[in-house]
Amino acid sequence: LHARYVLNLLNETRKHLKQLPNISHVSTCYSEEVTVCGDLHGQLDDLFLIFYKNGLPSPSKSYVFNGDFVDRGKQSLEILIILFTFLLIYPKEVHLNRGNHEDHMVNLRYALCVGLIAMSRVHGKKILKMVQNVF
Repeated sequence: LHARYVLNLLNETRKHLKQLPNISHVSTCYSEEVTVCGDLHGQLDDLFLIFYKNGLPSPSKSYVFNGDFVDRGKQSLEILIILFTFLLIYPKEVHLNRGNHEDHMVNLRYALCVGLIAMSRVHGKKILKMVQNVF
């Protein structure tokens, strides 16, 4: 995606998240299934495997992602784009909980910052700043 679209997605995600309470309550019942995931750590193949086995988020398929979306793997931004897009499309079915890897100091240590800047030399710093804002 062009950096303009990534920045727009990050901005819309930030606006959406600011409207939410600090604690999300996800209710379940016998007829409804919720998939709980965690620790993707930038491994896009793991996210694709989860969606392959459990289905994509939809009005009938809820997901809770328990943080640590980024770092370690090389596809952290791609994971954020996918998760934030599903969050905006299905705000009642997709829930994102911030993990310790959604922190600027941890991102510096595990090279998310370097990866984003290297990926887009022109807009990398702006994307990184907006990602940190969303976190």
